Amino acid sequence: MKKRNSLRILINISTIIGTILVCLFFWYALKANIFTNEESLKQFLDKCGIYAPIFFIIIQIVQVIIPLIPGGISQGVGVLVFGPIMGFIYNYIGIVIGSIIVFFIARKYGLPLIKKMFKKELIDKYIGWLNKGKGFEKFFALAIFLPVAPDDFLCYLAGVTNISVKKYLAIIILLKPFTIIMYSFGLVYITKLLLNLIK
Repeated sequence: MKKRNSLRILINISTIIGTILVCLFFWYALKANIFTNEESLKQFLDKCGIYAPIFFIIIQIVQVIIPLIPGGISQGVGVLVFGPIMGFIYNYIGIVIGSIIVFFIARKYGLPLIKKMFKKELIDKYIGWLNKGKGFEKFFALAIFLPVAPDDFLCYLAGVTNISVKKYLAIIILLKPFTIIMYSFGLVYITKLLLNLIK
């Protein structure tokens, strides 16, 4: 019993310390424009040295939960800083973790939270899918697969539908890589093309 209580206390303390550290980092990131400026994000990661991947993954998690910077921009920075392969891996880890957190946040707090976080026009555009049952699941899978829809918003929206946790995780884990690959390798291709044109 004592061991159980000690473990619970340790977990609670770790959670509090972790939350404080994340909040401090989030405050610093806002002050340094890391979430809103591509160049600031790149400069910050360059300064982080061996810890850059950890901070980048945290940034990707945060930008999914609180969409302050377009996901395509931060994914592009990941490729520029870490290269296409490692950039893809770090992008994937951060975005998948963020997408899972978002789903459970929406499932707990519902549509009122979504209405506070996102513009009415965006909500009105997709709200009709809530009444389409299995139709939403197919639409959601396609939207996650193709890099054209507001993924972060749709992950929140998925949380207030009847989609099962298992199905949601399968869609995110299996289909999200295709979008990230398109961004990651597409950016490398475009950069090389532009450099060749300049030469």
